[in-house]
Amino acid sequence: MTKRRDFIKTSAMGLAGMAISAKSYSRILGANDRINMVTAGVNGRGRAHLNMARGLKKQINVIGLVDPDSRVFARCFKDFKEILDSSTLTMADYRKALDNKDVDAISIAAPDHWHAPMAIEAMKADKHVYLEKPCCHNAAEGDLLHAAVKKYGKVLQVGNQQRSSPTTASLKRKLDEGIIGKVYYARTWYENNRGSIGTGQKMAAPAEFNWELWQGPAPRTDLMDNYVHYNWHWFWDWGTGEISNNGLHELDVARWLLNAGIPSKVTSTGGRYSFNDDWQFWDTQIASFEYDDDLMITWDGRSCNGTNINKGHGGRGTWIHGTHGTAVVDRGGYKIFDKGDQLLVEENERSSSSSVDTLGITGLDYYHMQNFVDGINKGAALNSPIDEAVKSTLMCHLGNMAQKTGQTLLVDTKTGKPANADAMKMWGRSYEKGWEPKV
Repeated sequence: MTKRRDFIKTSAMGLAGMAISAKSYSRILGANDRINMVTAGVNGRGRAHLNMARGLKKQINVIGLVDPDSRVFARCFKDFKEILDSSTLTMADYRKALDNKDVDAISIAAPDHWHAPMAIEAMKADKHVYLEKPCCHNAAEGDLLHAAVKKYGKVLQVGNQQRSSPTTASLKRKLDEGIIGKVYYARTWYENNRGSIGTGQKMAAPAEFNWELWQGPAPRTDLMDNYVHYNWHWFWDWGTGEISNNGLHELDVARWLLNAGIPSKVTSTGGRYSFNDDWQFWDTQIASFEYDDDLMITWDGRSCNGTNINKGHGGRGTWIHGTHGTAVVDRGGYKIFDKGDQLLVEENERSSSSSVDTLGITGLDYYHMQNFVDGINKGAALNSPIDEAVKSTLMCHLGNMAQKTGQTLLVDTKTGKPANADAMKMWGRSYEKGWEPKV
């Protein structure tokens, strides 16, 4: 049987992102053909990827796990015994998976600094990629991902899973039809009660944890006891701050619902107010994005004060304001109000789709992974393709640039690059020698 990756590599879908009919694939693939997938980064969000694969086990065959901390493998085998067994490969270095010709796809849930470099190398090695958000640690990597998808023609789905929400898609249709008139402003929010990460102390890496390999593309530094396996989010070398860790979900939804492109003006205010510790980003941030076509989006992030101030909605969501009314949407569904605050329409996601656990696992994950599978097996259009994902992720990078420089950014709406020289110093990053991503 012709290998899936060989067929897709030469297809028009791979080169141009266009859908190919399922009938054309059915001549190549059997109806029950399963995608051989490896999941990289299984100490956190990667467990959600395994959960997706478990739900789609008739279509996905997980043949390997990648993590530089081998202590996590035993827990994965215990918790996902329905899809993992003695034949499942385990490895510290993802490059071993790329060398394996049996691997069709890799799902990437490693820390942010790994996302683009690993995805690029995977596509270069003829693998399809399911890539957690943010798709890139810095704006320059977004350009590289664009180039890699175009050059290698692989399916690359980015994990902005609310793009696969049936109710959010339903809201978009209604907004596009004009139910609240012309939409012009989206206000997004995120709130949590995160505690202090303290002041780290230097420590030796456990024998089972390859700290050198964990750092990968990032410049080398000593291991501190408050870095892994979550607090890396708050350090510039590896993370992208709360705006990209959580704000990106809602900013992506807002940009999608407003049909917005790249902002022309970006401002941000905030600070690290709650604790005096090693956290390098901000626990409180309000970022504003203005667009040339009379649109505006804001993000209100409160990492360390989770007081609910949004009409009983949960800790995250998006308000959409129009000339004739307002809508509010989160992962549980949406409501639409007229300007007199009368409820016009309400639609709820199925309870299994809207519930969220500590890993961020929701039923939307299954929809999104199914879309990825259909992109590979049926040539289906992706719900979160790279061109859309990069634009939304760029908002987060620009928000961080504006916040760190204390400047209002004037942005080229074609390239996404700010005119501010200080901000442009943050467009890319420094890489450990030999780890620079190349298309």
